[in-house]
Amino acid sequence: MKRWLSRSLWALLAVLLVAAAALAWYARQSLPQTDGELRLPGLRAAVEVQRDASDVTHIQAKDPRDVWMAMGYVHAQERGWQLEFNRRIMRGTLSELLGPATLDTDRLMRTLGIREAAQRQVARLPQEAQAALQAYSDGVNAFFAQSDQALSPEFLLMRTDPREPARAGRYWDPADSAGWALMMALDLGGNWGNEVARLSALQVLDTQQLWQLFPPYPGEPPASATDLARLYRELDVYRPQASKLSDAGEGDHGAVASGLATDVVAWTQELGNIEGKGSNNWVVDGSRSKSGKPLLANDPHLGLSAPAIWYFARLQAPDAGGIKGMDVIGATLPGTPFVVLGRTAGVAWGFTNTGPDVQDLYLEQIHPDQANQYRVPAPDGQVAWAPFETRVETIRVKGQADVQHTVRRSRHGPLISDVPGRTRDLIDTGRYALALRWTALEENDSNVQATLASNRAQSVADLLAAYRDFHAPMQNVLMADRSGRIAYKAVGRVPVRGPQHDIRGIAPAPGWDARYDWTGWLPYDDTPHDDGAKGWIATANQRIHAADYPHFLTQDWAPSYRQQRIEALLAQTPQHDVDSFKTMHADRQSAATVLLLPHLQQTRSDHALAPAAMAALKGFGGDMTADSAAPLIFTAWVDEFTRGVIGGRLGRERFEGLYGKRLFRNAVEGILARDDQGWCGADGCAAASTAALGRALDKLSQMQGADVSAWRWGVSHQAYSVHKPLGNVPALAQLFDVRRPTGGDPFTVNVGQYHLDKADAPYANRHAASLRTIYDLADPEQSRFIYQTGQSGNVFSGRYRDMADEWAAVQYRPLQLAPNAWTSRLTLKP
Repeated sequence: MKRWLSRSLWALLAVLLVAAAALAWYARQSLPQTDGELRLPGLRAAVEVQRDASDVTHIQAKDPRDVWMAMGYVHAQERGWQLEFNRRIMRGTLSELLGPATLDTDRLMRTLGIREAAQRQVARLPQEAQAALQAYSDGVNAFFAQSDQALSPEFLLMRTDPREPARAGRYWDPADSAGWALMMALDLGGNWGNEVARLSALQVLDTQQLWQLFPPYPGEPPASATDLARLYRELDVYRPQASKLSDAGEGDHGAVASGLATDVVAWTQELGNIEGKGSNNWVVDGSRSKSGKPLLANDPHLGLSAPAIWYFARLQAPDAGGIKGMDVIGATLPGTPFVVLGRTAGVAWGFTNTGPDVQDLYLEQIHPDQANQYRVPAPDGQVAWAPFETRVETIRVKGQADVQHTVRRSRHGPLISDVPGRTRDLIDTGRYALALRWTALEENDSNVQATLASNRAQSVADLLAAYRDFHAPMQNVLMADRSGRIAYKAVGRVPVRGPQHDIRGIAPAPGWDARYDWTGWLPYDDTPHDDGAKGWIATANQRIHAADYPHFLTQDWAPSYRQQRIEALLAQTPQHDVDSFKTMHADRQSAATVLLLPHLQQTRSDHALAPAAMAALKGFGGDMTADSAAPLIFTAWVDEFTRGVIGGRLGRERFEGLYGKRLFRNAVEGILARDDQGWCGADGCAAASTAALGRALDKLSQMQGADVSAWRWGVSHQAYSVHKPLGNVPALAQLFDVRRPTGGDPFTVNVGQYHLDKADAPYANRHAASLRTIYDLADPEQSRFIYQTGQSGNVFSGRYRDMADEWAAVQYRPLQLAPNAWTSRLTLKP
């Protein structure tokens, strides 16, 4: 028996060693070749692909088309799964991998017609822009078709293989690149979710209460004077509660598939909600810098993912073949061939989201006897009807039969209420449908051409000219060049609503009334701009125009806390340098916390942990540091106060459908300032605060134990860079996700946006600085960058998460066109 056990153990050990050796061999085979030579048929000449000590990839070619082709090849090498997953989201084919759990996501993407819009837009692009997208597509397809590199583990785990369609040149095409740019516009440039949220709230609130729940921007009246509650009540738009169709999706998804799809489903449900989708950028001119030349900083705030959304590269090529060359370095977006944020030798630029209202929902009245017709404008006293445009989409679903989805469009756009979920459940779909008009779906969108032109810019004037063609999502662009000029421009297309449009796009409008139609586009020369007369410019998603600006952009601006803090920090230092900008990037002071903190500190509670909690709050001044308990206590209290007061008024189901990324912080501020018994109840807001603190302390003791002195904000506020979709599998998340403790909150410069609907980790930092850059125009080679994961998208690579600690500590790497040395050198040959 002993001999048998010994042999068995040795056999088991041998099997484990063989398995480990096989895994190690596979891991090595899945890593990209970064030295030596590779063949890339289709190139016009050899291309050098070199990596510097910062791990920035430098691509140098003799023809711009070769640079773009090599960029596609490198993106596929490094971020193959990211391309695959994003392509499936955009095309509406996730259900082929994940089954019925993502069916409604696919339905929505097919309904919006992202790919169809991209195809129309590509067909209208100038020849050189089409050539750029085609060269990039050829590079992606060439990698998957020809490379000996093993596919990364996601392809094996998800049992999908892109190599066969790539060999036929059908895997990636120019519309995929244009389509992914539209997906960025969808994520950043929408407010249809706010319109649906207002429509939902008005089912239980009157119009005055609606404006308390969604307060107008400080100093402004409500954007619409219309009694919206009365309008929707008289139209009888709501679905009777007894006939509710569904909460989300259909069918038995299965535990594993549903788990893999968790984040995708949540993302789908949050589309159109612009809250929390912010960024910072600021610039000083030479009069405010130690060097006498401009400094520019940027940190776009996006959902954190592993791998990161960005890939840093330099693209260099001379003029060739009738196409102008470029020499540009910065953040590329895998799926597209250009630098989106970065610099050339002469000029640097950075974005924040403007957030104008570029999406309007229209209530389309359905013909009572013919469901395929809807009401359209007609002369006074008359009623006219027109047929919907329709097409049938076939959606392949893993583990079950194909699903036929009928897409309907009105004269305004696609009917999003045809997709199962909260929007469809809200309205009486026997009488109405909700149609979406959105600027990004217009066929003359020319973002590709604008971004291409920006990569050639050498001055602020060049950038202003390039972005004239930029459409969506509208961005606040700060620019600085070596001549010393700084500037701000809001770039993108904004619809004009006529003076008769009394709803102004803040809620769904009757689609049969022509006064609610868009009447044109705001000219580029009329969008907000600033030449930096006071020596600096800063944007942080606040209202970016003066109160007397004559054009309506939106009322859904972000609170101005971050922008005001940036302005204060700029003002308090007479002359800035790179180090002072770094300190600003790291700032965790929360003015929003300071505003509400007295209400918490005055709260009385007989909870056993209340004395220790109040002691922890003593001396707390709003610095949301990771190693303190006070930010955790405050955040849990305001969360529970919001749930108790606003959730109690809206009802649990409706509240949970609206809360999470949307925090209702401005509403809470107003309720507490007024001691509003209409929201807090007859006992007043002090009693509601006491109850909230008790629930918060119960929750925190469950999360971090009963010793308040040991509580730490950074433990609950870790930055979660989540892998799609394997981060939803607990056993795999530890390997594929990247997590680091962080400070900050949604209102600090060093932002840390939490999603309070995530029951497993409600205070985790899920939306933060997706990159940080500082550009020194006195010596652009002193510019620097960082982001939160690493350049590689392969979990087996040492470069998968090697930037994470630097990012969390607000440290940087050099961003240089001419680095001192190379860490690798690969030659791609025709």
